[in-house]
Amino acid sequence: MNAIEVKNLTKNYKGFTLNNISFDLPSGCIMGLIGENGAGKSTTIRSILGMTKPDNGSISVLGQTVSAQLKEDIGVVLDEVGIPSSLNIKDINKIMKNMYKNWDEKVFFGYIDSFSLPTDKKFSDFSKGMKMKLGIAVALSHNAKLLILDEPTSGLDPLVRDEIIGILNDFTRDEDHSILISSHIVSDLEKLCDYIAFMHNGNLMLCEEKDALLEKYRFINLTEQQLSELDPAAIKGKKVGKFSVEAIADVEKIPSTFNSSPVTIEDLFVFMAKEEK
Repeated sequence: MNAIEVKNLTKNYKGFTLNNISFDLPSGCIMGLIGENGAGKSTTIRSILGMTKPDNGSISVLGQTVSAQLKEDIGVVLDEVGIPSSLNIKDINKIMKNMYKNWDEKVFFGYIDSFSLPTDKKFSDFSKGMKMKLGIAVALSHNAKLLILDEPTSGLDPLVRDEIIGILNDFTRDEDHSILISSHIVSDLEKLCDYIAFMHNGNLMLCEEKDALLEKYRFINLTEQQLSELDPAAIKGKKVGKFSVEAIADVEKIPSTFNSSPVTIEDLFVFMAKEEK
């Protein structure tokens, strides 16, 4: 079963369109949404959660349409955590015990201790990083099967980001657990994700297994004359310099006489986004 199925998702705003997006997240996997601010990542996530009504398309989550009952099985961390500013962690624990049937107080306070969060301090006095860590603790403490996270590592230092990546990896050791995560920190997603989806200007540029992407594309340096001799479909993106061209190309369409080198997911996205412009 797929944890998420999105088919032909379209949402129109003044000056922006989420344009006919389709992808599947297999159960037990982690998918990363990569894209610049305004690419459509948050609109996609809010549509999946039922917070935004699409103009067209269909969405299935854990085999069902999103409902209040289904949200028991979904842990959510959005870019704004959305906890009332006057509450402290002890207050939040009491509220969550009444909101979720499977709320696990022991697990929750285990994360609070691990993240070194103060239990008596008001949420309004938390830093952005502390707020995000609290949101992650809540999302992981009610036995969810699916986590949907919008920029969860934003504002966190590298050590804490690495700790969270480890926690999310542990979460998907259970084959029934899946994660959809967006981030502008592409290196985090490269370490974490099984699937990568590139979004740009409301379009889904590609959605594939991460390892397949890294095997499929390579860097090449060539002259403009050599570039003109290549199949244009082989080029995913390029930078034209004064003396040479740096390009990312399909490895199967690169002549054996060309020197090539590996790409990163960030390289691939940056080159593809520039090519699209």
